[in-house]
Amino acid sequence: MTQPTRAETQPVGVPAGPGGALPSWFPAWSHQLAEQYYSGTTSMFLLHGNVHDLVRCAPPPSAGKGETAPEAEESYCGLAEFLGTRLFGRWDIVLSYDVGRGLRALAGADAQRHRAMLSHLASRWGDPATWPRDPDRVLGLLDAFVERTLIDEPAARKSVAVVFEYAQYLVPSGGLDALARGHAARVVQLLHWAQNPHIKRVNMAFCLVADRMPEVSERLVESPHVGTIEVPLPDRDERRRFIEQAVQGEDLARRTDFSLDQLAEMSNGLSLVDLKVLVAQAARPDLRLDARRFRQLKKAMIERQCRGLVEFVEPQHHLDLVVGYPEAKRRLREDAERLTQGQLDTAPMGYLVCGPVGTGKTFLAEAYAGSIGIPCLVLKNFRSKYVGETEGNLQQVLSVLRSLGPVVVIVDEADAALGNRQSEGDSGTSARVFSMIAAQMGNTRYRGKIIWMLLTSRPDLLPIDLKRQGRAEVHIPLFYPRTEDDIRAMFEAMARKNRVPLAADAVPRVTAERRLTGADIESIVLSARREALSAGRAEVTRADLDRALAEFIPSAQGLEKEMQELAAVLECTQLGFLPDEWRQRVTEPEGRTRLQERLVAIRQLLKD
Repeated sequence: MTQPTRAETQPVGVPAGPGGALPSWFPAWSHQLAEQYYSGTTSMFLLHGNVHDLVRCAPPPSAGKGETAPEAEESYCGLAEFLGTRLFGRWDIVLSYDVGRGLRALAGADAQRHRAMLSHLASRWGDPATWPRDPDRVLGLLDAFVERTLIDEPAARKSVAVVFEYAQYLVPSGGLDALARGHAARVVQLLHWAQNPHIKRVNMAFCLVADRMPEVSERLVESPHVGTIEVPLPDRDERRRFIEQAVQGEDLARRTDFSLDQLAEMSNGLSLVDLKVLVAQAARPDLRLDARRFRQLKKAMIERQCRGLVEFVEPQHHLDLVVGYPEAKRRLREDAERLTQGQLDTAPMGYLVCGPVGTGKTFLAEAYAGSIGIPCLVLKNFRSKYVGETEGNLQQVLSVLRSLGPVVVIVDEADAALGNRQSEGDSGTSARVFSMIAAQMGNTRYRGKIIWMLLTSRPDLLPIDLKRQGRAEVHIPLFYPRTEDDIRAMFEAMARKNRVPLAADAVPRVTAERRLTGADIESIVLSARREALSAGRAEVTRADLDRALAEFIPSAQGLEKEMQELAAVLECTQLGFLPDEWRQRVTEPEGRTRLQERLVAIRQLLKD
């Protein structure tokens, strides 16, 4: 029987649909791979993202004729098994290699197919126990096998697929110095296979698998001959299907406070592996999966999935607790209301919250998230000293965010955290990080789903690309309390925030001349609380606050605070956000010009 050409062979383990299409129940990323493969232009693929998750290996009960499901217990499997038994399930030889376990034949539970593979390979390589494990020797062995397969007669030619798991350890990213230490030959060998026109004309494919694409050699990633395909986190329908299969018809009301649809909706951002753990936890008779326990489990899973690079925050406050800024709060409330109503097209892509230190930028961001009632993540330091790991960390976080939305992402000290277009002697890491963040912030597909809140006391240092319209669109300046009423309200708000009971007349008269920040007032309230507790009283009195005020010495960094105030005023995108004093100065003829000149002068003074 003549070996069929690429166009005639379906790289699937179940009958394909009409026109050579894959079965409809295959995951979307596999359809993308098949399209590139059948085009005849690509034979090497890099699968990245959620590659360590479970993959559905059986069609739903409604699958069409010919899409017969395997046994129920085989409904989900790992990615490598899916490739070997489903996507390349009709191919003659499917091999898997990683630097830890060496070469293996991939045939799943099909013993007959496994024996046929080993028989053919043993005739060329000898007993599997003698196969090499060293990467360079394995690639040499495979290259000879590929060359021999290409010159075989068409009738005898085997279809061959090779899956390289944990590809980042085989061909890691790095500059020419890293390649010179031994990785160059591996990269060149893979590029040779990817570019070989003879390989593209026969049934031969190579799949590199790595969870973090930036950790793989950029020479492979950027090659036009290598198809890069992201394996995403499961969507709502896939999560619902998995939970339904996992509970096996059992009444969910006995396990949780949620219905199947509610669990599918609330579990966004989780992988199927995480869902399997969650369902197993729900099965424990001594612990019911209520709202509190679900939040705890999801928080732990998201943080672990992001490898500690984000902190999952459950906002305990609302905008009602924020003192002052009536126009800014009105705008935020309107945006929050529209988001809760599903009017995502009117939501800003992000906010820039700026102002001097201690003005409550983080508190305002968390209060906004609390008013919407959606998850809130704080982006932590994702930078690493190792080449490629910083970009890999950020890619992992962005992948989770895309699946988790709607979500508020708080980036504190944004001017330092997000980098800029300059390489700054770090091999281009800062420029690449900046590019990844800017691309995600400007992706309008995620409007209303990923809400960025960039917090900084130096917005003038933040690259203009990030704070332009279409990214961080709304710029909200925060200032120190300006009136006695605002200061009194701030004392009361800080007491409520920290659950400090105040006597009816406890708050003393404090003038704006003291230039107290919100953080200063919080510190004074807590100090007064200690005074009260030392005296054996639960309630803070006027005398306690008077003593705390008398002892407190605010920071004397006057010029720096003035510079930060000026920078916040100049960044403001709506006049109503400004206090009367600043609004008047901005609207005067040449007002902004004079403020900019003063900002430049202070910068020079501080520099000198």
